[in-house]
Amino acid sequence: MAERPLDVIHKSLDKDVLVLLKRGSEFRGKLIGYDIHLNIVLADADMIQENEVVKKYGKIVIRGDNVLAISPVELE
Repeated sequence: MAERPLDVIHKSLDKDVLVLLKRGSEFRGKLIGYDIHLNIVLADADMIQENEVVKKYGKIVIRGDNVLAISPVELE
């Protein structure tokens, strides 16, 4: 049986992800929650521009209608 999109996201819980937003922003942090609307909760979130951290956040909520993509990341 094929995986559903939320099943793939569920596998990324408690792991580091990169969230791309429609307006071009990128956030990296640990995925600690989500819902069916793709609202995302990240812990230890960083705003990324040109592969550099420009601002550090603690826990943030990203509204699902702003999310363009979610990708797992491997930290060095």
